[in-house]
Amino acid sequence: MKTGFRTRRGGRSIELLAIGFAALPLVVAGAVLYFVFTISPVHTGPDAVPSNAAAAPSEAWSAAVEEARRLARSMLAEENLPGVSAAVAVNGAIVWAEGFGWADVEHRAPATPLTLFRIGGVSKPLTAAAAGLLHERGLLDLDAPVQRYVPAFPEKEWPTTTRQLMGHVAGVRVHRDEHESLGTDHCGTTVEGLELFATEPLRYRPGTEYRYSTYGWILVSAVVEAAANEPFFLFIQDEVFEPLAMNDTRPDSADRDVPNRASFYFPRFATRTHLGLHPTRPVDYSCFSGGGAFLSTPTDLVRFGSAMMNGTLLRPATIALLQTPLRLVSGASTNYGLGWKVETVTLRGAPARLIGHDGSPFGGTASLMTFPDHGLAIAVTSNVSFANGVAPFGLKLAELFAPARHPK
Repeated sequence: MKTGFRTRRGGRSIELLAIGFAALPLVVAGAVLYFVFTISPVHTGPDAVPSNAAAAPSEAWSAAVEEARRLARSMLAEENLPGVSAAVAVNGAIVWAEGFGWADVEHRAPATPLTLFRIGGVSKPLTAAAAGLLHERGLLDLDAPVQRYVPAFPEKEWPTTTRQLMGHVAGVRVHRDEHESLGTDHCGTTVEGLELFATEPLRYRPGTEYRYSTYGWILVSAVVEAAANEPFFLFIQDEVFEPLAMNDTRPDSADRDVPNRASFYFPRFATRTHLGLHPTRPVDYSCFSGGGAFLSTPTDLVRFGSAMMNGTLLRPATIALLQTPLRLVSGASTNYGLGWKVETVTLRGAPARLIGHDGSPFGGTASLMTFPDHGLAIAVTSNVSFANGVAPFGLKLAELFAPARHPK
């Protein structure tokens, strides 16, 4: 009897399982229909995308600007992006800056060249410039153990240097999951951010592997603060942002009343912006310091990028130091310098050096590109995560605006 009971119960389980599998397509279809019929596009088409320019382009750049506008509007409509802002500088002069779409969808607040976006990883080149200034002044030895500047960081199995941290070869761990990168805590000082990872062992011997780690740049920020002998955010404001007239670059804040700051969005389903968006929850990036805590505009970013090509802030030798890729113990190149990604792309049919950085903060996407051989700086930002067209759009702008090869 027990055997028969088990057989009947097993048969019943099989029947339920079969019903479940049969219903699965209906559930999936229902979910698909829900997303399809509840999607409300931010823009009904390219022609419906509003824009606000800083100024009318000069005649020399008018054709490039018109094509750039067409590409921008198409990108917003096709990818269902709320807002995008872009700026281009040639040989140090800003030739175009314009915002497209909405800084705030719900209130129909337009994106403008003054709208502040989260820039995430693009914060790292800014912090690298601060470290470069201290290095020039003899206040920061890039190859000294970090404990010389930040004794609060425990000694590890192997010594760790600022150079290794800036090049992502120091062995500091990466985020375990997305939750760790969303800014859930508040840090009143830069050193407080070390609590996120300081007690953990290094993941590998420094110099033997390359693993991108924003946590390592929290420690870099603490090193800059100690070497400068003043708060990190105050030093970078006084020594980097003010000299370059970067008047719209500042630390992000949990305060909702930051003037000109965009509202931030996230895809409703997976990472696909075209399936709809929803506002992000509030986050606090204060603990990330120079690793990813800044708001900025593309206009400010191309001012910075231009300065990294013309030597108005740092000596040429220091810029070369920051933008030369590191090599691992094995001899392999990391294609990453000290806060800068370095690669070669095709521009105007010829190889061109591209030195820049991308950022993917919660509720944003950002890209800063410089082409030193062309004297060209480009920045593009959006107020939604996973705006995958941002970096490719930046490359298209490079094709449009690249002048003849720079005299250097």
